[in-house]
Amino acid sequence: MSATPELVIKDLHVGIEGKEILKGLNLEVKRGEIHALMGPNGSGKSTLANTLMGHPKYEVTSGEILFKGESLLEMEADERSRAGLFMAFQYPVAIPGLSVANFLRTALNARLAPSENDGSGAVPKKRGIAPKEFRALLKEKMALLKMDESFAGRYLNDGFSGGEKKRAEILQMAVLKPEIAIMDETDSGLDIDALRIVSDGVNALAGPGMGVLVITHYQRILNYIKPHKVHVMVDGRIQISGGPELALQLESRGYDWVRNGKEAVAR
Repeated sequence: MSATPELVIKDLHVGIEGKEILKGLNLEVKRGEIHALMGPNGSGKSTLANTLMGHPKYEVTSGEILFKGESLLEMEADERSRAGLFMAFQYPVAIPGLSVANFLRTALNARLAPSENDGSGAVPKKRGIAPKEFRALLKEKMALLKMDESFAGRYLNDGFSGGEKKRAEILQMAVLKPEIAIMDETDSGLDIDALRIVSDGVNALAGPGMGVLVITHYQRILNYIKPHKVHVMVDGRIQISGGPELALQLESRGYDWVRNGKEAVAR
C-alpha cells in the first residue's frame, strides 16, 4: 500500500444553495486501500462524491481536499480526472449514437492529454492512443472483466439494464486506470447476480496502484468487495470508523445507535 495518503479531506464544509450538508468531514484514502463510506439517506455521501469531482452545484465553504499533495479545489472537473480521480455514477446517463468503444477512446485520450496550461507558456501538443493500440487495450480489459466484445459496439447505456450500465462504468474505470476511484452507490438498483458481476470487476481492478472509495447505503455489496476500512457518515460528518466488522454491526443494528451517539468498539 502507498505510504502516504493520495486523497486527504480535512474539516470539509460544503453547502447547496445556502444549506450546509457536509459539516466538518475528515477522511484519508491511500492507493491500494478499499474504503467503504456508509450512512443513512441524506447523510451527505453523494454530496461528498460530487464535491470531490468538482460539481459546480456544491459550494465548499471551508476545509480542504488534497490529492497527491495538491489542492483539488483549484482544479476543474476535467483536471481532476486527468490527475487520476474517477467517479462511477449512481445513475449513468444514456448517450444514443455514441458507441461504448468510441466513448472510451475519447475519454482515454482526454485523460492522456496534457493540461491546457502547464506553466511553461507553451501550447501543449495533443496526443492520443493509436486505434490499433486502443483496440488491444479494450479487448484486454473486457477479457479481464469477462465481458462479451460485442458490448463495445453498443450505444452507451442506451437500452442497458441496470447491471449493464454499472458494468460499463467499471469498464471505463479499467481503461482509464485512475489512482483513486469513487463509486457512488454503484449497488443501487442491482439484483444479486448483477451485484456479484460488478463486484468481481472491482475486485479484478483493485490493487496497489488504485484506491477505492465505495459509497453505499447497504452492507450487501461489502459481501463481495472487502473493504480495509469502513466509515459511517451521519449528519454530514464521519461519526465512527472501523474494520469490515463495523459494516456487519450496521447490518444488524441500523444507524440509530451511531446517530444517537452510542459507543461502539472500532479500530
